Amino acid sequence: MGYVVREEWHEHYADGKDFRPLGDTERALLAEHAPVPDGGGRALDVGCGTGGLAVHLSSLGYVVDAVDFADSAIGRARAEHTDVEGVRWLRLDIERDDPVELHPDGYDLVTLRLAYPFLRDRSRVLHALGERLRRGGALVVITPTAELTSKERRSIALDEGEISLLTAGWEQAERLDADGLAVVVLRGPGHTVSAAVE
Repeated sequence: MGYVVREEWHEHYADGKDFRPLGDTERALLAEHAPVPDGGGRALDVGCGTGGLAVHLSSLGYVVDAVDFADSAIGRARAEHTDVEGVRWLRLDIERDDPVELHPDGYDLVTLRLAYPFLRDRSRVLHALGERLRRGGALVVITPTAELTSKERRSIALDEGEISLLTAGWEQAERLDADGLAVVVLRGPGHTVSAAVE
């Protein structure tokens, strides 16, 4: 089944399709709630698609690892952003592949924009990503909400119960709104990379 899903996403991007572009409110919320640490920071953009968010994060001063499991998405991102520095494009299935290519020292910011509802094992992936956060880092999930999404497209959104599950186990969880999208900022998982390094 996973292969079929990957093929569907590959075709989506190969056909020239994309998703909702990054909005101004999202940009403002990211700048306010996930600013680049003094001296620079490192970000991981999971499910990067054609790279709009990754490029924005690099423009803020982050060094970005942008990952997607669709070959065509990574191919388009590389082709469309050839002049962008500070982004490393990686074809990686965050649920199935060996994450050896991810930065061993962790990240100050991990983002999942319009990607979280598509994960098969959400809690496992979120826990694993939380462990990659540096001390003081944030994991940001940006997602459509079920109440503002048509029934036919319910699979792309989270309902309030799913958002509550998403925030469980974090020291800080803040729910914000960006033009109909929920922006959930999570901080302080039980184990972080920097805690393990120190």
